[in-house]
Amino acid sequence: MHTTARDPAGPGARPATAAVPTPKELLERAHELAPSIIAVRRRIHRQPEQGLQLPKTQATIVEELGRMGLEPRLGRGLSSVTAVIGADRPGKWTVLRGDMDALPLREDTGLEFASEVEHTMHACGHDTHVAMLLGGARLLADLARTTPDALPGPVLLMFQPGEEGYAGARVMLEEGLLDGAAGTPALTPANARALAIHIGTEYATGEVITRRGAIQASADNLFITVHGRGGHASAPHHAKDPIPVAAEIILALETAITREIDAFDPAVLTVAHIRAGTTHNIIPEVAHLEGTFRCVSKATREALPGLIERVATNVAAAHDTTADVEIRPVYPVTVNDRVVAEVALDLAAELVGKDGAIWRRDPIMGAEDWSYVLERLPGAMIFLGARPPDKPLAGYPMNHSNLVVFDEDALPIGSALYAAFALAPQD
Repeated sequence: MHTTARDPAGPGARPATAAVPTPKELLERAHELAPSIIAVRRRIHRQPEQGLQLPKTQATIVEELGRMGLEPRLGRGLSSVTAVIGADRPGKWTVLRGDMDALPLREDTGLEFASEVEHTMHACGHDTHVAMLLGGARLLADLARTTPDALPGPVLLMFQPGEEGYAGARVMLEEGLLDGAAGTPALTPANARALAIHIGTEYATGEVITRRGAIQASADNLFITVHGRGGHASAPHHAKDPIPVAAEIILALETAITREIDAFDPAVLTVAHIRAGTTHNIIPEVAHLEGTFRCVSKATREALPGLIERVATNVAAAHDTTADVEIRPVYPVTVNDRVVAEVALDLAAELVGKDGAIWRRDPIMGAEDWSYVLERLPGAMIFLGARPPDKPLAGYPMNHSNLVVFDEDALPIGSALYAAFALAPQD
């Protein structure tokens, strides 16, 4: 059962003054900017790009930042963009992230601004993330020009490619994002905080959701190859059939998860791809398994590879076959800082009302490369609802669907929340 946020007079609130706009005033201004925010979103949506190299999306961001009088910095090994607002302010730095990349999916929404790129779609809403961050940047840049003292500290805008499995955030960190390469001093827990917003249709427009602690799982991929001996399907006793061994490994892994992993520190393991053989009457020499496992703690994540290898190799050995196991790390657990999450949701309560600011009970088993930033800085991931309020949850397309449509009325809320967080008092 969901509970609402604490009273808005908490750590994220600030009194209304002439110098510093309240969250509600920021939202009013964001609604005024909504046509331009939506126009940028639709421009990016029509021309989606995948992976780490997104030149068209990058060019759009650079153009929009230039209109604000900001100086974009470009990544070297990926088409990232960063910019700083209020670099001379004396307080803590605030990092605001918007990821940029699309998915390998054909769009079937029928929208007037649907993807014009074959087999590429912004089905996870990253086009809205870029647009919302640009809207928030506009609010802050305007304020920095008119009332620079209203900014409690400098703001680093982080436009990141490659979230969908390419670890773009990690690449940006390796290129010095927090070490001065983005036009900042070295950013540490002592002098910086961070926020990312992710849109989704699980919740209705006007709802903002987060969680203290682990909010998203780690992700790692597993690859198991069972080596047997091929032969004729009519004489399996002359072969070493890897297919039933592979099947037994799958079942044994599922059982091992339930018997060796604490139910209150859960893990999810799924074998999603099996490949073996060429035809109906030949026992193959090898069988290949591919899957993923998700955890919500570092300890469980570190325990799983050994468990998987032990189960796979010993089940294979019991059938006089062998198994090779490869684990490919993807993303760490995304862990929200308690204080930052409370500040952000208190601000959300001022924007959308207490009933719309929701503490999520459980983590999400999806993964995020924002986790790499949260390993370095106190920060939070916030989810923003974007399902039209008149549409029931049952049957409505979710993120990563070829039919998903995000309610654009949510975009001003996201822009205002980015700006309000950057303006919130610092401890």
